Amino acid sequence: MLSCDICGETVTSEPDMKAHLIVHLENEIVCPFCKLSGVSYDEMCFHIETAHFEQNTLERNFERINTVQFGTSDNKKDNTLQCGMEVNSSILSGCASNHPKNSSQCLTKDSTLKHETFYSENLTESRKFLKSREKQSGLTEVKGSIYETTYGPPECPFCGKIEEHSEDMETHVKTTHANLLDIPLEDCDQPLYDCPMCGLICTNYHILQEHVDLHLEENSFCQGMDRVQCSGDLQLAHQLQQEEDRKRRSEESRQEIEEFQKLQRQYGLDNSGGYKQQQLRNMEIEVNRGRMPPSEFHRRKADMMESLAIGIDDGKTKTSGIIEALHRYYQNAATDVRQVWLSSVVDHFHSSLGDKGWGCGYRNFQMLLSSLLQNDAYDDCLKGMSVPCIPKIQSMIEDAWKEGFDPQGASQLNNRLQGTKAWIGACEVYILLTSLRVKCHIVDFHKSTGPLGTHPRLFEWILNYYSSEGEGSPKVVCTSKPPIYLQHQGHSRTVIGIEEKKNRTLCLLILDPGCPSREMQKLLKQDVEASSLKQLRKSMGNLKHKQYQIVAVEGALSPEEKVARRQDSQVFTAEKIP
Repeated sequence: MLSCDICGETVTSEPDMKAHLIVHLENEIVCPFCKLSGVSYDEMCFHIETAHFEQNTLERNFERINTVQFGTSDNKKDNTLQCGMEVNSSILSGCASNHPKNSSQCLTKDSTLKHETFYSENLTESRKFLKSREKQSGLTEVKGSIYETTYGPPECPFCGKIEEHSEDMETHVKTTHANLLDIPLEDCDQPLYDCPMCGLICTNYHILQEHVDLHLEENSFCQGMDRVQCSGDLQLAHQLQQEEDRKRRSEESRQEIEEFQKLQRQYGLDNSGGYKQQQLRNMEIEVNRGRMPPSEFHRRKADMMESLAIGIDDGKTKTSGIIEALHRYYQNAATDVRQVWLSSVVDHFHSSLGDKGWGCGYRNFQMLLSSLLQNDAYDDCLKGMSVPCIPKIQSMIEDAWKEGFDPQGASQLNNRLQGTKAWIGACEVYILLTSLRVKCHIVDFHKSTGPLGTHPRLFEWILNYYSSEGEGSPKVVCTSKPPIYLQHQGHSRTVIGIEEKKNRTLCLLILDPGCPSREMQKLLKQDVEASSLKQLRKSMGNLKHKQYQIVAVEGALSPEEKVARRQDSQVFTAEKIP
């Protein structure tokens, strides 16, 4: 093989070389490195050997490789292909074991291998070789000029497209045939694809898709781990919530038990004893404090035991003559009162050491019964009775339950009152009077009927109750109507009359079992002062509880009416106002 010293062309024989050199001689000889011209062939050879020896050597190697890649004519394709196979075989000899397709033996056997396939398989190693040589010699720009000067416009090895300059051809190959390039070169205008998750730049959409799939698999794994962590957190939160709910329920249960026990103590259902036990205990306290001599203790204890034995109140808390005293007062004084209505004669009973704090209902029943016992209209149904003591009243209510009165109320109090400090209210007073054949009914003022929580309808009802007798009578009217049992939350009292002032305002006259006898005795004086009636007078502004119930007596019942009312008490009903 002979190589042309001017252009590096290789020929097989000397005649071919001479013919080739004639081509150079016919044209003006130009130095391919510095564009020197106007010299003879020998002078040009001397010039190249002396001035461009190193460049000439590198250029020959470069042109030998490029001959394989960019053949200059159709009649040289077979030779350049064979030469390219030899060059690439030498370049890739170290990789032949790993890449059998690149070996010269494989290429020889497959004689139908296309140019594009051959190039795509060997382009990477060729590019690496050329690039390393170019960096060493710094002849990147010279290579382009030599190529263009010697061979003319380059042709694309993949599609055959011809460009005027090698730079344009390189750009064409990078952009159009980028999928055949193993390593994308710099300064390429091909479309780039950014990974939306990590910012990696890819030149191939399918590679980017595979890359993103890896992200998604990683995210799926992380999400799975997050779900496991989340599941653990939810389980822990659920356990903490269950523990908190358990503590809350335990605390609520404890509070309910305490509230229930408190209510039991308040209403006398805590099995701490009844009237007798409390009386003895409080008298012992008085003795220990020095306020009661031991002799007085024993005397009172004996009287109490006698009273309990016969079931009659000992009268130590009773105050009589109140209605008479009020009649005298209103006749001689109370100039601001237009008219007053008083109930029938009634005795006041106040709480003692044995029932203090819970016996108001029993004491009000004693007041009401004391009035009925002094009224001839009730002699038939109350014949032979006396005012009972509190334990006896409890026994009488239990007997009424046994007869069938108010089974619901009986169950609420466990069908037992004796030996307890259980409170009683309007329902118990009603069934007790009904069992004694006293006709009465309950009126429920269940909500306020006036401004600021007042109950004007309650006052009007009581006025109508007492004023139905003796309309147009003198200033003071002593009626035959019994007192009215008045119940509200936590306490009960007895209404014994109502007064109407000159300005038409109403004021109730009320006896309170919490008022001691010494205060009631002040009303019995001949010259009663107006201040002494202050504890009896209650205006609308003094009665502002949410609900009031009254038990009003209307007469006596026949045995048949008693049976009918007992049946009606199976489901307790009351008249509601409003």
